[in-house]
Amino acid sequence: MTDTNQTTEAKTDASAAANTGMEIGDIFKILPHRYPFLLIDRVIELVRMKSIVALKNVTITEPFFQGHFPDKPIMPGVLIVEAIAQAGGLLLLTEVPNRDEMLMVFTGIEKARFRRPVVPGDQLRIEVAVKAWRITAARLEGKAYVDGKVACEATVTCRLVPRATSTGSAETENL
Repeated sequence: MTDTNQTTEAKTDASAAANTGMEIGDIFKILPHRYPFLLIDRVIELVRMKSIVALKNVTITEPFFQGHFPDKPIMPGVLIVEAIAQAGGLLLLTEVPNRDEMLMVFTGIEKARFRRPVVPGDQLRIEVAVKAWRITAARLEGKAYVDGKVACEATVTCRLVPRATSTGSAETENL
């Protein structure tokens, strides 16, 4: 009987380890973002409540490249930080049972540093680690890499708020 239990536990652990990635359809089920503002294409690693590794393929067809900058396209740094936040939100929203009723919103950005430009053809590898987390708020540390080199790093804080909250309410103003 013990051998059967150990075998079942081993299979469960193996399934959990093998099922740490997400394709775009899985991401759509969790994040509310859509084109052109969804900045995560795939999740390659997820450790519940601890960390996530996601990918963003940067292409010349991104709408922001039309104006930033037409002769030298560079991904805006604020969008790289947004990609870090989306990856963190994806990690944390997997733990929220009523996530369809909630939004994860930014409440702060600290220590943002931009180390190199991100250009069409690059693939961002976004690594986010949870530094502090309560069911309604989190502090996340993220880094975005291109070819193994840090392109951006930032600490972001976010908060869960009800989706039904109207714009301008006291709940959203106090964030």
